[in-house]
Amino acid sequence: MIVFPAIDLIGGKVVRLERGDRSRMKVYADDPVAVAQSFAEQGARWIHVVDLSSALEEDEEARAANARAIERICGVDGISVDVGGGVRSLARIDELVACGCQRIALGTVVVLEPGFAEVAARAFGDVLVADVAARDGEVKVNGWRDDVARDLDDVVGQLTSLGFKHLVFTDIARDGMQTGIDAAAYRHVAQLAGFPVVASGGVSTLDDIRALAALGDDIIEGVIIGRALYEGNFSLSNALAAASSQKG
Repeated sequence: MIVFPAIDLIGGKVVRLERGDRSRMKVYADDPVAVAQSFAEQGARWIHVVDLSSALEEDEEARAANARAIERICGVDGISVDVGGGVRSLARIDELVACGCQRIALGTVVVLEPGFAEVAARAFGDVLVADVAARDGEVKVNGWRDDVARDLDDVVGQLTSLGFKHLVFTDIARDGMQTGIDAAAYRHVAQLAGFPVVASGGVSTLDDIRALAALGDDIIEGVIIGRALYEGNFSLSNALAAASSQKG
């Protein structure tokens, strides 16, 4: 199981939001590259980067600062970068590929523009990831701010036909809250998609990571960990060890 330590960016700073709420933001670092280097030194092989300024449609200055940070993170030795947030055009996908991103997540367009998402998935193959977020079974888009008339089962059930082979599923109610994971939800989503998912939202203890690992590689491809690392609940090295624990 891949462990993806998270670097969420607003205006070039490393932050975390509670349940995606911009007004409930905590800044953890001014230097995202130093954070990425620290993760690499602790054994990370992947890093999950979220361009929140683009996802939230913030001003050009904030988005440009994030773009510079992403490019520099991609230059850190020994890690692969998985990036998402506000990716809504083939041109932006090309830019991120050129930066060296190994995976690129599409969120809002997967839900609102499935035709475009299908074209993109066919063109970029394994590089693209479907990024689906929901609260109480209802999918949210545009930085989790907007409702759509589609439920989780509908959206996830369509992913295979669109050509996606990777999926990040975020449980919004748990994101940034350190309330623990809902293993049954991830099992359900993976069964709908037909391939394993990357779990996001709620990880607070090493037992949460072990519980995800115990679901098996056919259910869980990886786990994104954010606030629990920044708040010192456990070390990244211990998280990596827990992810490699024997499956139950």
